[in-house]
Amino acid sequence: MTPNDNQLRMHKLLIPCILLLAGGCSSVGKGLDSLGSVTEIIPRALDKAPLIYRPTILQGNMVTQAQVNKLKPGMSRRQVQFILGSPTLKDAFHRDRWDYPFTQGVGSHPSEYRYLSVFFKDDRLVRITGDYHPQPADQQKPAQKPAVVSVPDWQPENKSLLGRAMETLGIKDSE
Repeated sequence: MTPNDNQLRMHKLLIPCILLLAGGCSSVGKGLDSLGSVTEIIPRALDKAPLIYRPTILQGNMVTQAQVNKLKPGMSRRQVQFILGSPTLKDAFHRDRWDYPFTQGVGSHPSEYRYLSVFFKDDRLVRITGDYHPQPADQQKPAQKPAVVSVPDWQPENKSLLGRAMETLGIKDSE
């Protein structure tokens, strides 16, 4: 066998391999289009895999109805920020709008979306939009007072040095 024969055999083997890879890539590409992009396939596969911990992920500001009920028209920005916290989004083009988005979900799939926007005019609250609206006073739930439990002080039993040593050894003191 001459070196040219070996090269010829290699070329003959490479041609079917290249055709196979090219054909395989086109079928893989079609398969990816039907499944979605790679950025969607991997999280979906991980979500279906057993024994992989998927934590509950909370993102944004969690705003409650009780907080929104405290908002009143004419409040200053500082008062609104004290009640709702710092806004997640402050739009540079709309200085008088604060946004409070919130998402909650397991793994990479949020299951709950909430949104609240507050609008100011002359640094005073004028409007609230989103998933929450202030409720009338008769529909508001009264604030729950924290439960106070009285616990008496604990006084340890006075024992002598010999009594403590016997208790450590598991011998009961017969008095």
